[in-house]
Amino acid sequence: MRNPICQILPDDVFNTLLELGLINTKTLRDFEIKRSYKSLRCQGLKSAEAIDALLRQYPYLQYDTVRKIIYSIRLPEELPMNGAA
Repeated sequence: MRNPICQILPDDVFNTLLELGLINTKTLRDFEIKRSYKSLRCQGLKSAEAIDALLRQYPYLQYDTVRKIIYSIRLPEELPMNGAA
């Protein structure tokens, strides 16, 4: 698995934590879904079209589940930095 949180965790530390079972892979999947959604929207797809594209990538998820992920998950790059003014 590639490191989807490289902005906050170096690859070597991520891989060690993953090997030890200390990483929640479901949450990482959700990060990837949200990033993919944002990318699809930037490419000009409407929201429903982007969700449909994601459902083709993740056929085991339901429409409402993908909607919940894209509207409730906050990516590390969306969080305010500590100490920032």
